[in-house]
Amino acid sequence: MRKVTALTLKRLWQFLDPACKVQRRLFELLSYLSQERVLKSGTEKMAGEAHPYVPQDLKLPGFVPIFLSQSHIVGVYGLSSFLVVLFMWILSGFVPKISKTDRVLMCWWIFTGLTHMVLEGYFVFTPDFYKKTTPVYLAEVWKEYSKGDSRYVGRDAGVVSVEGITAVVEGPACLLAVYAIAAKKSYRHVLQIAICLGQLYGTAVYFITALLEGDNFASSPFYYYAYYVFANHFWVWIPTLIVIHCWKKICAAVKVHEQKTKTR
Repeated sequence: MRKVTALTLKRLWQFLDPACKVQRRLFELLSYLSQERVLKSGTEKMAGEAHPYVPQDLKLPGFVPIFLSQSHIVGVYGLSSFLVVLFMWILSGFVPKISKTDRVLMCWWIFTGLTHMVLEGYFVFTPDFYKKTTPVYLAEVWKEYSKGDSRYVGRDAGVVSVEGITAVVEGPACLLAVYAIAAKKSYRHVLQIAICLGQLYGTAVYFITALLEGDNFASSPFYYYAYYVFANHFWVWIPTLIVIHCWKKICAAVKVHEQKTKTR
Protein backbone atom coordinates (compact mmCIF):
# COMPACT_ATOMS: atom_id res chain seq x y z
CA MET A 1 0.00 0.00 0.00
CA ARG A 2 2.81 2.38 0.91
CA LYS A 3 4.60 1.53 -2.33
CA VAL A 4 1.45 2.21 -4.30
CA THR A 5 0.86 5.48 -2.48
CA ALA A 6 4.49 6.56 -2.94
CA LEU A 7 4.37 5.61 -6.59
CA THR A 8 1.10 7.46 -7.07
CA LEU A 9 2.46 10.63 -5.40
CA LYS A 10 5.63 10.41 -7.45
CA ARG A 11 3.67 10.15 -10.70
CA LEU A 12 1.38 12.96 -9.57
CA TRP A 13 4.37 15.21 -8.83
CA GLN A 14 5.94 14.34 -12.19
CA PHE A 15 2.67 15.39 -13.76
CA LEU A 16 2.24 18.62 -11.76
CA ASP A 17 5.89 19.73 -11.71
CA PRO A 18 5.95 20.96 -15.33
CA ALA A 19 2.70 22.78 -14.70
CA CYS A 20 4.20 24.43 -11.61
CA LYS A 21 7.26 25.49 -13.59
CA VAL A 22 5.06 26.96 -16.29
CA GLN A 23 3.07 28.77 -13.63
CA ARG A 24 6.24 30.19 -12.08
CA ARG A 25 7.49 31.31 -15.47
CA LEU A 26 4.15 32.89 -16.23
CA PHE A 27 4.15 34.66 -12.88
CA GLU A 28 7.71 35.97 -13.46
CA LEU A 29 6.69 37.19 -16.92
CA LEU A 30 3.63 38.99 -15.59
CA SER A 31 5.69 40.54 -12.79
CA TYR A 32 8.28 41.76 -15.29
CA LEU A 33 5.64 43.23 -17.59
CA SER A 34 4.00 44.94 -14.62
CA GLN A 35 7.29 46.57 -13.59
CA GLU A 36 7.96 47.69 -17.16
CA ARG A 37 4.51 49.21 -17.34
CA VAL A 38 5.07 51.15 -14.11
CA LEU A 39 8.46 52.44 -15.29
CA LYS A 40 7.07 53.39 -18.69
CA SER A 41 4.14 55.13 -17.09
CA GLY A 42 6.45 57.09 -14.80
CA THR A 43 8.71 58.09 -17.69
CA GLU A 44 5.77 59.17 -19.84
CA LYS A 45 4.33 61.13 -16.96
CA MET A 46 7.63 62.94 -16.43
CA ALA A 47 8.19 63.57 -20.15
CA GLY A 48 4.60 64.55 -20.81
CA GLU A 49 4.14 66.75 -17.78
CA ALA A 50 2.43 70.06 -18.47
CA HIS A 51 4.98 72.80 -19.08
CA PRO A 52 4.89 76.17 -17.27
CA TYR A 53 5.11 78.30 -20.41
CA VAL A 54 2.72 80.57 -22.28
CA PRO A 55 0.63 79.74 -24.24
CA GLN A 56 -0.36 76.60 -22.38
CA ASP A 57 -1.14 74.79 -25.62
CA LEU A 58 2.45 75.28 -26.82
CA LYS A 59 3.57 71.93 -28.21
CA LEU A 60 6.73 70.66 -26.51
CA PRO A 61 6.94 66.90 -27.16
CA GLY A 62 9.27 65.19 -24.72
CA PHE A 63 9.40 68.15 -22.34
CA VAL A 64 11.21 67.40 -19.07
CA PRO A 65 10.65 69.73 -16.08
CA ILE A 66 13.45 71.79 -14.55
CA PHE A 67 15.71 69.91 -12.15
CA LEU A 68 17.57 72.84 -10.56
CA SER A 69 16.02 75.58 -8.43
CA GLN A 70 15.80 79.18 -9.56
CA SER A 71 18.25 80.29 -6.86
CA HIS A 72 20.75 77.67 -8.01
CA ILE A 73 20.53 78.69 -11.68
CA VAL A 74 20.70 82.44 -11.05
CA GLY A 75 23.33 82.05 -8.32
CA VAL A 76 25.73 80.07 -10.50
CA TYR A 77 25.35 82.53 -13.37
CA GLY A 78 25.86 85.54 -11.09
CA LEU A 79 28.91 84.05 -9.37
CA SER A 80 30.57 82.92 -12.59
CA SER A 81 29.97 86.33 -14.18
CA PHE A 82 31.44 88.08 -11.14
CA LEU A 83 34.55 85.89 -11.23
CA VAL A 84 35.06 86.55 -14.95
CA VAL A 85 34.75 90.32 -14.45
CA LEU A 86 37.03 90.20 -11.40
CA PHE A 87 39.64 88.21 -13.31
CA MET A 88 39.62 90.71 -16.19
CA TRP A 89 39.79 93.69 -13.82
CA ILE A 90 42.88 92.24 -12.14
CA LEU A 91 44.45 91.23 -15.46
CA SER A 92 43.83 94.63 -17.04
CA GLY A 93 45.75 96.23 -14.17
CA PHE A 94 48.96 94.82 -15.67
CA VAL A 95 48.39 96.67 -18.95
CA PRO A 96 50.71 99.72 -19.00
CA LYS A 97 49.20 103.20 -19.20
CA ILE A 98 45.58 102.07 -19.37
CA SER A 99 42.73 104.20 -18.06
CA LYS A 100 40.05 103.00 -15.66
CA THR A 101 37.46 103.52 -18.39
CA ASP A 102 39.28 101.10 -20.69
CA ARG A 103 39.62 98.60 -17.85
CA VAL A 104 35.86 98.75 -17.26
CA LEU A 105 35.28 98.32 -21.00
CA MET A 106 37.52 95.24 -21.03
CA CYS A 107 35.46 93.79 -18.18
CA TRP A 108 32.23 94.44 -20.04
CA TRP A 109 33.47 92.96 -23.31
CA ILE A 110 34.77 89.76 -21.73
CA PHE A 111 31.49 89.33 -19.84
CA THR A 112 29.19 89.97 -22.77
CA GLY A 113 31.42 88.05 -25.18
CA LEU A 114 31.38 84.86 -23.10
CA THR A 115 27.65 85.29 -22.47
CA HIS A 116 27.04 85.45 -26.22
CA MET A 117 29.29 82.54 -27.10
CA VAL A 118 28.64 80.12 -24.25
CA LEU A 119 25.11 80.81 -23.06
CA GLU A 120 23.45 81.96 -26.26
CA GLY A 121 25.58 79.65 -28.38
CA TYR A 122 24.26 76.67 -26.44
CA PHE A 123 20.69 77.79 -27.05
CA VAL A 124 21.24 78.18 -30.79
CA PHE A 125 22.94 74.83 -31.33
CA THR A 126 20.88 72.77 -28.86
CA PRO A 127 17.27 72.91 -30.08
CA ASP A 128 16.18 70.03 -27.83
CA PHE A 129 17.44 71.55 -24.57
CA TYR A 130 13.98 71.22 -22.98
CA LYS A 131 14.13 67.43 -23.43
CA LYS A 132 17.27 66.90 -21.34
CA THR A 133 16.61 64.15 -18.78
CA THR A 134 19.66 65.06 -16.69
CA PRO A 135 20.39 68.42 -15.00
CA VAL A 136 22.59 70.01 -17.67
CA TYR A 137 23.19 73.53 -16.35
CA LEU A 138 22.96 75.42 -19.65
CA ALA A 139 19.76 73.59 -20.55
CA GLU A 140 18.36 74.46 -17.14
CA VAL A 141 19.18 78.13 -17.73
CA TRP A 142 17.07 78.24 -20.87
CA LYS A 143 14.24 76.25 -19.34
CA GLU A 144 14.14 78.83 -16.56
CA TYR A 145 14.58 81.89 -18.79
CA SER A 146 11.79 80.67 -21.07
CA LYS A 147 9.37 81.41 -18.24
CA GLY A 148 9.99 85.05 -19.08
CA ASP A 149 9.96 84.53 -22.85
CA SER A 150 8.53 81.27 -24.17
CA ARG A 151 9.74 82.06 -27.68
CA TYR A 152 13.02 80.46 -26.62
CA VAL A 153 11.61 77.09 -25.67
CA GLY A 154 9.25 77.33 -28.65
CA ARG A 155 12.22 77.92 -31.00
CA ASP A 156 10.82 81.11 -32.54
CA ALA A 157 12.57 81.67 -35.88
CA GLY A 158 13.24 85.36 -35.22
CA VAL A 159 14.75 84.73 -31.80
CA VAL A 160 16.92 81.87 -33.06
CA SER A 161 18.18 84.04 -35.94
CA VAL A 162 19.07 87.00 -33.71
CA GLU A 163 20.73 84.79 -31.12
CA GLY A 164 22.61 82.90 -33.83
CA ILE A 165 24.18 86.06 -35.24
CA THR A 166 24.93 87.29 -31.73
CA ALA A 167 26.66 84.07 -30.71
CA VAL A 168 28.63 83.46 -33.90
CA VAL A 169 29.57 87.02 -34.93
CA GLU A 170 29.28 89.38 -31.97
CA GLY A 171 30.64 86.96 -29.36
CA PRO A 172 34.10 86.56 -30.94
CA ALA A 173 34.11 90.27 -31.85
CA CYS A 174 33.71 91.12 -28.15
CA LEU A 175 36.81 89.09 -27.30
CA LEU A 176 38.65 90.86 -30.12
CA ALA A 177 37.62 94.17 -28.53
CA VAL A 178 39.27 93.08 -25.26
CA TYR A 179 42.53 92.47 -27.11
CA ALA A 180 42.23 95.67 -29.15
CA ILE A 181 41.80 97.82 -26.04
CA ALA A 182 44.68 96.13 -24.21
CA ALA A 183 46.98 96.44 -27.22
CA LYS A 184 45.74 99.98 -27.99
CA LYS A 185 44.93 99.09 -31.57
CA SER A 186 43.84 101.94 -33.83
CA TYR A 187 40.61 100.14 -34.77
CA ARG A 188 39.45 99.60 -31.18
CA HIS A 189 36.90 102.43 -31.16
CA VAL A 190 35.45 101.58 -34.56
CA LEU A 191 35.20 97.93 -33.55
CA GLN A 192 33.37 98.75 -30.34
CA ILE A 193 30.87 100.96 -32.17
CA ALA A 194 30.23 98.19 -34.70
CA ILE A 195 29.57 95.63 -31.95
CA CYS A 196 27.34 98.01 -30.01
CA LEU A 197 25.25 98.82 -33.08
CA GLY A 198 24.83 95.09 -33.64
CA GLN A 199 23.74 94.59 -30.04
CA LEU A 200 21.34 97.52 -30.16
CA TYR A 201 19.86 96.31 -33.44
CA GLY A 202 19.44 92.77 -32.09
CA THR A 203 17.85 94.03 -28.89
CA ALA A 204 15.48 96.28 -30.86
CA VAL A 205 14.40 93.38 -33.08
CA TYR A 206 13.97 91.21 -29.98
CA PHE A 207 11.61 93.64 -28.25
CA ILE A 208 9.78 94.90 -31.34
CA THR A 209 8.93 91.43 -32.65
CA ALA A 210 7.55 90.54 -29.21
CA LEU A 211 5.33 93.63 -29.27
CA LEU A 212 4.09 92.89 -32.78
CA GLU A 213 3.22 89.34 -31.73
CA GLY A 214 1.21 90.44 -28.69
CA ASP A 215 3.92 90.61 -26.03
CA ASN A 216 2.39 87.69 -24.15
CA PHE A 217 5.18 85.18 -23.67
CA ALA A 218 5.81 85.37 -19.91
CA SER A 219 4.39 82.94 -17.35
CA SER A 220 3.76 85.77 -14.85
CA PRO A 221 4.51 89.48 -14.32
CA PHE A 222 7.46 88.51 -12.10
CA TYR A 223 9.19 86.57 -14.90
CA TYR A 224 8.27 89.27 -17.40
CA TYR A 225 10.03 92.02 -15.50
CA ALA A 226 12.81 89.92 -13.95
CA TYR A 227 13.89 88.02 -17.08
CA TYR A 228 12.45 89.70 -20.14
CA VAL A 229 12.95 93.32 -19.05
CA PHE A 230 15.65 93.44 -16.38
CA ALA A 231 17.97 90.78 -17.80
CA ASN A 232 18.00 92.46 -21.21
CA HIS A 233 18.05 96.17 -20.34
CA PHE A 234 21.84 96.11 -19.87
CA TRP A 235 22.22 95.58 -23.63
CA VAL A 236 20.32 98.82 -24.25
CA TRP A 237 21.98 101.50 -22.13
CA ILE A 238 25.52 100.08 -21.87
CA PRO A 239 26.08 99.81 -25.66
CA THR A 240 24.54 103.27 -26.02
CA LEU A 241 27.06 104.74 -23.56
CA ILE A 242 29.93 102.94 -25.29
CA VAL A 243 28.87 104.30 -28.69
CA ILE A 244 28.86 107.84 -27.27
CA HIS A 245 32.27 107.29 -25.63
CA CYS A 246 33.89 105.89 -28.78
CA TRP A 247 32.24 108.50 -30.99
CA LYS A 248 33.82 111.26 -28.92
CA LYS A 249 37.21 109.54 -29.07
CA ILE A 250 37.05 109.21 -32.86
CA CYS A 251 35.90 112.82 -33.30
CA ALA A 252 38.69 114.07 -31.04
CA ALA A 253 41.30 112.04 -32.95
CA VAL A 254 40.03 113.32 -36.30
CA LYS A 255 40.07 116.90 -35.01
CA VAL A 256 43.67 116.59 -33.84
CA HIS A 257 44.66 115.05 -37.16
CA GLU A 258 43.01 117.89 -39.11
CA GLN A 259 44.74 120.51 -36.96
CA LYS A 260 48.10 118.88 -37.59
CA THR A 261 47.36 118.80 -41.31
CA LYS A 262 46.53 122.54 -41.34
CA THR A 263 49.75 123.51 -39.57
CA ARG A 264 51.92 121.80 -42.11
